Amino acid sequence: MPPAPITRTIDMGSCARTLRLLVAPLLLMLVTACAGVGAASPGRATEVGPGVYMIRGADGELDATNLGRLGNAGFIVGERGVIAVDAGVSYLHGQALLAEIARVTDKPVRLLVITHARQEFLFGAAAYRERGIPVLMQRRVSRLMTARCEGCLKTLNRVLGEEAMRGTAMFVPDREFDVAETLDLIGRPVRLLSYGHASGPGDTAVLDVASGVLFAGGLADAERVPDIQDAELPGWREAIAALQRLPLKTVVPGHGPAASPDVLGRVRRYLDRLEARLLELSRADVALSEVPDAAELPEFRDWDQYQIIHRRNASILFVRMERELLFK
Repeated sequence: MPPAPITRTIDMGSCARTLRLLVAPLLLMLVTACAGVGAASPGRATEVGPGVYMIRGADGELDATNLGRLGNAGFIVGERGVIAVDAGVSYLHGQALLAEIARVTDKPVRLLVITHARQEFLFGAAAYRERGIPVLMQRRVSRLMTARCEGCLKTLNRVLGEEAMRGTAMFVPDREFDVAETLDLIGRPVRLLSYGHASGPGDTAVLDVASGVLFAGGLADAERVPDIQDAELPGWREAIAALQRLPLKTVVPGHGPAASPDVLGRVRRYLDRLEARLLELSRADVALSEVPDAAELPEFRDWDQYQIIHRRNASILFVRMERELLFK
């Protein structure tokens, strides 16, 4: 006679409790991961060091979809107030950055430092100035802005639209500086670092001494091809070497996510590889029209704007090398 089948009474309530115990940690992990992504999303302030915050810009190319809000910004909170770093692309962007600062702290913004003369870092200054917040720039950065940024503003109005650029205007900085200095304004030392002509004339880095967080401005991008349009490569290498000697913990780049100080070496590596490849092409008498395709650097192909900025960098550097060889 076959054995009787084994039967088991299933306690559905117990199963449900067990399922909840198994699933709850997974849901918590998912929620936590999503919260982390949200905290690092464009337009939101993320603490990258004690009292130091980054407001990340969007990836991609400037267009009406992202409102041109590509450049990173940030701020440092001290006992006596706040120093803001970079201002965004428009008056409305500047207002949004100030709102993020106010969401984090009720301390007054005492100063806005603009690190370099690219449009996505400049024109939000109008929102700061209307609140009586002074704007500080390195003198050569200010001169470059004055020389060319009326044209930038016209282009932005055309590409982004008049509504996105409403209230945006050219400005004159309230204060300029020439050489590196330390600000004692908010109750914690903040160093302004400038190394001459590097990624651009007078480009500035801002170091919060207490946390070791560096706002690199135009001197470093992360996971994005750096733009050499205004650069002098030897000076840029020297600036990177000087920054690498500092006791840094975190780098907030001009574009891209916050990174370890290793990001400076990655920028240097791109500049070296670009120059070496273009020197080869120049000596091989490659035609200028063939340079963007011939200058492929697969190592950096995954970086943001590789197909646009890298190809443009190759053409710019090739023309410079040809000119140098011609007049040597």
